[in-house]
Amino acid sequence: MVLRSMPPPAWLEVDAPDGDVVISSRFRAARNLCGLPFPHLANPEQLRAVQSAVKKSVETCPIQLESMNNLSEAERDYLLSSRLLSPDFDHREIGRSVLIDRDRVVSVMVNEEDHIRLQVLTGGWSAWSAEETGRQLLNHLENGLNTMYHPDLGPLTASPSNLHGGERRSALFHLIGLAQTKRLKRMIQSLTVIGLTARGLYGESSRAVGAFIQVSATRSSDADFRGACNQVIREERMARREVRRDELADRAGQAVEYAITSKEISLRDALLVLGWVRWASSADIEGFRTPPRAVDSWTAMMEFYGTQDPKIASQHRAIYLRQRLESMN
Repeated sequence: MVLRSMPPPAWLEVDAPDGDVVISSRFRAARNLCGLPFPHLANPEQLRAVQSAVKKSVETCPIQLESMNNLSEAERDYLLSSRLLSPDFDHREIGRSVLIDRDRVVSVMVNEEDHIRLQVLTGGWSAWSAEETGRQLLNHLENGLNTMYHPDLGPLTASPSNLHGGERRSALFHLIGLAQTKRLKRMIQSLTVIGLTARGLYGESSRAVGAFIQVSATRSSDADFRGACNQVIREERMARREVRRDELADRAGQAVEYAITSKEISLRDALLVLGWVRWASSADIEGFRTPPRAVDSWTAMMEFYGTQDPKIASQHRAIYLRQRLESMN
């Protein structure tokens, strides 16, 4: 597999606000061009027309975007693990493109579910920064392109669930304290009551694994979203203080021992191990002095081998984790 030299995504930056609890923040938006069918209904000629129009528009964008052409499978996996590419986006299909800025903050997928799917990822609890950058790009695209809009529904999208703005704010939390004190389920339920969605790092099925939780909102106000996320941060820190340091050190040590002695490791087990390592690192436990952001970069790499045979992927994960964990001190 061939992997071009790619800088790490900006959301892994060291100076991440509230980075002990919040790994990254994201702003996503979808737009579609007038006069052309949604991607799943469009023919190759129409898909190419969308691709051409979007590429022409971004040429004058204040945020410089690079078209990632002819991606290898390794590069595709890297962008997926960096959360700059959607798992279901097939970049090799006709009329598909992915455009990424130099700092790996912004990515634009052309002809994914919608004609334009842009997302901005920033480090830690910084949703306002992600949204500010996203709106700058969105305003440029809307000024240069004729996009679908309904006076009552707002921007029209391929999926009805994305109507009423076609936008989503989200933050990726590490809520291992709430999970250990048996309060994570109640927290998720309270978020649902106020219209927020909570799911795992790799979708709904991974909700409990490693306590990596994505909290997102489509229709909640910015103030409601920020208020809810700030409350989650406070509750998580309170929960972590209830767990003794010797208990945390013991559980994290057991997780490391398991990973180091494993010749194969599943994605689920890798996330469980890294969840404990990240917490111990954040708490500055002896033997876990690796910065939490480094652990986040290891976590991102766990899906790097997603297109390989599952057995080979589990072997590569085990080797990768063993090397990192053995080098912690």
